[in-house]
Amino acid sequence: MSTTPAVRSLAAWTGAVVTVALLLVGFGAPHWLDWSVAARAPRNASPHEVPPLHGLWRPKLFGPGTLPAVLIGVLGWRYAAALADRLSWPRLLVASYAGSLAWLLSLALVDGTRGLSRSLGNPYEYLRTARDVGSVHTLLRTYVDRIPYGTEHSWPTHVAGHPPGTLLFFVGLVKLGLGGDLAAGVVVSVLAATTALAVLVTLRALDAEDVARRAAPFLVLTPAAVFMAVSADALIGTVIAWGLACLALATRRLWWAVPAGLLLGYGVLMSYGMPLMGLVALAVLVAGRSWRPLPVAAGAALAVVLGFAAAGFSLWDAYPVLRDRYYDGIAQDRPQAYWWYGDLAALVVCVGPLLLPGLAVAATRTYRTARVPLLLVGATVLVVAAADASAMSKAEVERIWLPFVPWLTVSFALLPDGWRRWGLGLQVLTALVVQHLFYTAW
Repeated sequence: MSTTPAVRSLAAWTGAVVTVALLLVGFGAPHWLDWSVAARAPRNASPHEVPPLHGLWRPKLFGPGTLPAVLIGVLGWRYAAALADRLSWPRLLVASYAGSLAWLLSLALVDGTRGLSRSLGNPYEYLRTARDVGSVHTLLRTYVDRIPYGTEHSWPTHVAGHPPGTLLFFVGLVKLGLGGDLAAGVVVSVLAATTALAVLVTLRALDAEDVARRAAPFLVLTPAAVFMAVSADALIGTVIAWGLACLALATRRLWWAVPAGLLLGYGVLMSYGMPLMGLVALAVLVAGRSWRPLPVAAGAALAVVLGFAAAGFSLWDAYPVLRDRYYDGIAQDRPQAYWWYGDLAALVVCVGPLLLPGLAVAATRTYRTARVPLLLVGATVLVVAAADASAMSKAEVERIWLPFVPWLTVSFALLPDGWRRWGLGLQVLTALVVQHLFYTAW
């Protein structure tokens, strides 16, 4: 039997109360206890730090993107839900992409064009290294040797912290003449904006078009857009999202399992955390009631991983070396006692204040009445819990959580109608406030 509206409303309010408590403790504990939690590296330390965020307290009242962002947010709050209900499916996809891209770009442009170029131009990011890459074969063959601190040609932070798939994407941009800071930022934004489409396609392929339509405004007007526009982790999330979309399509037409495996396999070679998304992939197959795509997709993914290994880079050799580097660096100064919940507070900022109400309402729904969203959201919750428990993601998680954000956002489709109406406005307001109050660093 399905739960009553009163029970769902109580669950949502309980989630809201827990949200307030988590944010109070997450932002307040370091100040109340005079607790140094090393949200930023010593070289970037500042009295304006705002743990659990990696950014800085740096309010700005207005920027070039402020008016467009406010306009998009207000129009989206007023009309997005109605449009999602009545547009044909192709038009919904076009509108969702246009809205998502406009939202990402307008928020980034609050800081002017630097909002699109600053992050990727950082020396600890990928682009500067990508510009110096000559031989890809040599890159892969020497990749693991350059992960530890103290080597003559040690990788910068972000390159060392990820497998070579992400760096190779930027090497490709450089080869195509798109390796400038601004050009690369635009490319990343254009691709990251397709993430919402991938989730919508996944839901519809799993016979949950009604859930897709209810979730669409939240997937487009997500607070995570603040961190997505120029983040390589958003790009990783996009690759994984389209891999899952192809896998969902493969439950109907088997040939989709090949691109699904290739994308998911490459996603694993972009981030050491992405093997955890295998659990969400299994949830997709359960939701699609078909295991036929599994051997095909797994074979294609394994071919990618083994292909990289044959070329010189193997995940199983690299991860232990990375772990040593991580704990040789700032990780040893970040107290796990704080980051257990500090990371989750940052997740709430990234996904938005409806996260815990959405999850609480999902917990009241039955498998029979909400099978697809429960499978996808439940699997993602387990993945986030595993990532948090790994102690390999202490701080800087506004970007690290990005591949998980859209799948958690699906839970918003289960909220009561009243919560969805005003909740979308709260999500929009959160994005605008975060963008204007903080220097987000991503």
